[in-house]
Amino acid sequence: MTDSSPNRPAGVAGIKKVVLAYSGGLDTSVILKWLQQTYNCEVVTFTADLGQGEELEPARRKAEMAGVKPEHIFIDDLREEFVRDYVFPMMRANAMYEGLYLLGTSIARPLIAKRQIEIARQVGADAVSHGATGKGNDQVRFELGYYALAPDIKVIAPWREWDLTSRSRLIEFAEQNQIMVTKDKRGESPFSVDANLLHTSSEGKVLEDPWEEVPDYVYSRTVNPEDAPDAPEFITIDFERGDGVAVNGEAMSPATLLAKLNDLGCAHGIGRLDLVENRFVGMKSRGMYETPGGTIYHLAHRGIEQLTLDRGAAHLKDELAVRYAELVYNGFWFSPEREMIQAAVDHSQAKVTGTVRLKLYKGSVSVVGRKSPHSLYSEKVVTFEDDQGAYDQRDAAGFIKLNALRLRLLGRRDAE
Repeated sequence: MTDSSPNRPAGVAGIKKVVLAYSGGLDTSVILKWLQQTYNCEVVTFTADLGQGEELEPARRKAEMAGVKPEHIFIDDLREEFVRDYVFPMMRANAMYEGLYLLGTSIARPLIAKRQIEIARQVGADAVSHGATGKGNDQVRFELGYYALAPDIKVIAPWREWDLTSRSRLIEFAEQNQIMVTKDKRGESPFSVDANLLHTSSEGKVLEDPWEEVPDYVYSRTVNPEDAPDAPEFITIDFERGDGVAVNGEAMSPATLLAKLNDLGCAHGIGRLDLVENRFVGMKSRGMYETPGGTIYHLAHRGIEQLTLDRGAAHLKDELAVRYAELVYNGFWFSPEREMIQAAVDHSQAKVTGTVRLKLYKGSVSVVGRKSPHSLYSEKVVTFEDDQGAYDQRDAAGFIKLNALRLRLLGRRDAE
């Protein structure tokens, strides 16, 4: 097509260079060629290593075969930045969407968007593109990130533009354009997968009926809890100012620490979640998530906060966590409200330092010990034995009467 194509959306005419979030898989390989043909533009590919556990060099070779210049192929190892600047700040907030989901896919999108915009500026691109569909949340997350960082950037979302609306049409387009299609991509995909260092998510096809149990073959990051070791394993995690710094006494970088916890969680079948969630675009979807290390880390962080946070601060954090999780899920990482909540959360972590001991056993993780040099826990005050005057139990009578005053007044009135 030419620049005058009637199928091209308004506002993106005259595109000369576009940065594509590129995995090298079937969808983004087709998108690469489609962009070249539809917009007659130069395509720059960006592949992020977020710890998805896949070999990324094939993406480079596929991009070169598609005519992308070597200097326009970016494959970046972002694992440390991902955990340090995105996962850990989110974990400080104890954010869980709808009380269960640890936001593994959601938290990766702002980093990808940020790096795409950086590359676009570096190479002088006037547009960015992604492979998210028009039904999901990722299109929102990517594009809110793009516009927050580059308000005037042009965005191309092929799934909202083209007529390649089925896998057979994608494969047909690929074959017509000499795009290699592996055998496992020729049949109907049983489910879609997204993975990074924090989690693996699976959606679609065999998972679309919420009444049917997730088949065991869908799980890739955790052993079946029934097959996990019969003996529990005890580990410790050290925290400094709200961030994990060591496992079993061994100091580790953020990404290394999360990878270690992933290995431990995998072996014990920890972190599986079967969830029907409310997408930001309005529909409900059923997904299966595996977050072995994140599940352990989240519980450990709450364990150290139990000792070190005042009740008022802890309860306020729980209120903020719900809002924080919604902002991340809905794609508002770069919003002022998320940054405001982050500032409050980070302020609360000044004394969140210490060690948590956890028990891993057949799909479960539980806190069995915690200690901190900044603990607010006083055994002398809380003991059922003689507290030697540390707490005067008679004080409770006045406390109760004052708190009961309004209830007594209501009760007298309503008894009349």
